[in-house]
Amino acid sequence: MQHTHRVSTTRLEAFSDGVIAVAATLLVLELVVPVPGPHHDGTLVHRLLEDWPDYAAYVISFATVGIVWINHHAMISRLRQTDHTILVLNLLLLMTIGFLPFATKLMATYVRQPHGQATAAFVYAGAFLLMAVAFGALNRHILVAKTHLLTTPLDEPARRQVLLRSLSGIAPYAIAAPLAFVSPYITLGICGAIALYYGSPLASSSS
Repeated sequence: MQHTHRVSTTRLEAFSDGVIAVAATLLVLELVVPVPGPHHDGTLVHRLLEDWPDYAAYVISFATVGIVWINHHAMISRLRQTDHTILVLNLLLLMTIGFLPFATKLMATYVRQPHGQATAAFVYAGAFLLMAVAFGALNRHILVAKTHLLTTPLDEPARRQVLLRSLSGIAPYAIAAPLAFVSPYITLGICGAIALYYGSPLASSSS
């Protein structure tokens, strides 16, 4: 533990890629194939359409994880070396990413139930919120507190622009979480809209 500050950016990124890949794989594994049988009404197409919240939650979560992976690579590639705080903040970020499969399954399971749907949607949006905060904290530490560790110096306006864009998802997630108690579908829609924004050219320079 005495030499954690000497961990290379290559090792940090390789470990992070592994955790993110596992989280993305678990999202896929949580999708359940409808079980055939005489006690199930409707055609397979009908039952697949009934399960649309499962697929919507999966697509939103997978897209968000993918976008975080892209932006994480851009963030870490700015560094020529790490420090202990960067490693700790990166672990916290990975911990929030690793929680997403559970939050996604919770959302998909309860969104159509008469009870628990609001809580499930709140946890779902809350998981994204925590991830956005963790990503922003790591990015801020790199761009504000550890500018001497950057491979290529960035002037203050450029660093501020990158940081503000990377933090722009926090407010929508903070709004989406309490709106779960109004409608879980509103929460799902906001989370989907955020994923669309960060996946669009409008946010291509946000990392």
